[in-house]
Amino acid sequence: MPYVKTSTRTTRSGVVRYLQLAHNEWDAGTQRSRTRVLYNFGREDELDREAIVRLVTSLSRLLEPGQALAAAAQAGWEFVSSVPLGGAYVLDGLWRRLGIDAVIRGCVAGRRLDGRWLERTLFALAASRALAPCSKLAATGWVAGDVHIDGLDQVSDDACYRAMDELHAMEDDFGKKVYDNLANLLNLEVDLLFFDTTSTYFETEHAEEVLPRDQNGRRAEAGSEEAADEAAFRSRGKSKDSRPDLPQVIVGMAVTRDGIPVRCWCWPGDTGDQALIRQARDDMRERTLARVIWVGDRGFSSAQNRRHLMRAGGAYILGEKLRSAAPDIQAALGRQGRYRQVAENMHVKEVKLDDIDDRMVICFNPEAAVRDAANRDQLLTQLRDMIDGSDALSATGRARLSGVISTKPGLKKFMKTTASGLLRIDTARIKAEQRLDGKFLLRCGDARISATDIALGCKQLLEVERGWRDMKQVIDLRPVYHHLEDRIRGHVTLCWLALLLIRITETSTGQTWNGLRAELQRIHLGTFTGSHGTFTRRTQLTAGHKLIFKALDLPEPPLVVSAAPATP
Repeated sequence: MPYVKTSTRTTRSGVVRYLQLAHNEWDAGTQRSRTRVLYNFGREDELDREAIVRLVTSLSRLLEPGQALAAAAQAGWEFVSSVPLGGAYVLDGLWRRLGIDAVIRGCVAGRRLDGRWLERTLFALAASRALAPCSKLAATGWVAGDVHIDGLDQVSDDACYRAMDELHAMEDDFGKKVYDNLANLLNLEVDLLFFDTTSTYFETEHAEEVLPRDQNGRRAEAGSEEAADEAAFRSRGKSKDSRPDLPQVIVGMAVTRDGIPVRCWCWPGDTGDQALIRQARDDMRERTLARVIWVGDRGFSSAQNRRHLMRAGGAYILGEKLRSAAPDIQAALGRQGRYRQVAENMHVKEVKLDDIDDRMVICFNPEAAVRDAANRDQLLTQLRDMIDGSDALSATGRARLSGVISTKPGLKKFMKTTASGLLRIDTARIKAEQRLDGKFLLRCGDARISATDIALGCKQLLEVERGWRDMKQVIDLRPVYHHLEDRIRGHVTLCWLALLLIRITETSTGQTWNGLRAELQRIHLGTFTGSHGTFTRRTQLTAGHKLIFKALDLPEPPLVVSAAPATP
């Protein structure tokens, strides 16, 4: 193993010490160990100590953070342990900058409740969703032994559950104040809001008790004026996770054009999409007086929703179902006209219909058209292989084959049965589908937006899709380990807070959260103990770490975080 070898030489001016990086090797011929010099550092009094620091820092990157701290321990100090510091430090810095800590303490001011404890516990739960998603019970172990959170060394599971109950109790006031801070500090552009919903299911076969609820899906007193319906919170409905057999809840989210989630909602699992955007619009109207254009997919395009979104000067850009039999949809698709290219993979054509006030914009993506045609050819090849030779089957055999094909929606729509019971390819359906290759239809209720902005604005709806993907794959919205409605709502709010911090980090640095998290979690905090006491010290920062802190406008974490003298 290499080591630093010291040699001395006496000169007229005194004793001079020389340093060398050496390594002992076994000489099989002489049967003895020999010293091999790997590098000469030169005179100790002329040593380039900055170069040594750079070398040690570079070599430390090859070690685990805890090993690097242990290797750097000075004489008289014993390395005890280390935990990741960087990820929680960055999230905590953004949490404080957004004023979320002050909002929480303000919501419980005047009560016999430690606001500092509540705020630190809720931050720990939100940070765990972003850094190491786990149950609230497992989060207690994570806080105690796998992360450094300023002001919170440990927390019990009962404290976590109580904090979630408090978060739900102050949800409305808390959400409004956080939004106000976001709008002021980040200069949010909320002129364009993207809205979408998803579902998350529970691994149980039993739904909850049916209770009276108001028009927004919240519990209401039986017989009260607010009670508009009865529903169980965890209930079966149209699943967006392909699990209609399990109870679920519906989650909605509003996102800015920059991908910042500004609001999150939660509804009973059997709630349909059509009514949800109206509640979202009313809630956001209470938080901003600015004119907002709502962007949603085809699930929200009912006439009632369009009228509601146009209130108080609002507007909308909504997707429409291409295969709808509605007269205005068919008229728009059948209208002749030239497409205009507005982007590399986007062509648009605006259609004006005399009998409606809305503007209809048909968008065409050449690359998507090629994919649609290829997918259809693959399905047709599979269908031909299945029905080839079916004429020779009995009527019962053809009926059985038709039943098998009917379970495959992609194949079923291209097959028809003749009057004599024979199975054939539906050429008319193929031609109809070819007309729709690469196209999608948008409806806009604002006369001042250009067709280009309508098309590109709706394309940004992918930001919400990315948010749901991160909610389910990075933050782990599910599985949900809670059964009480208030805690399920609190869990969704914590996931929203985690996504909010993640998106701000990504937009500020231009990097993905997965890469940022891996880089930041290499910043560890080590604990050292000795006869003089105990102190904690972080690992050295790399150039990449410093760039992240600079992009986020956060100070670098202190080298020594804490120190305590030995007790007599």
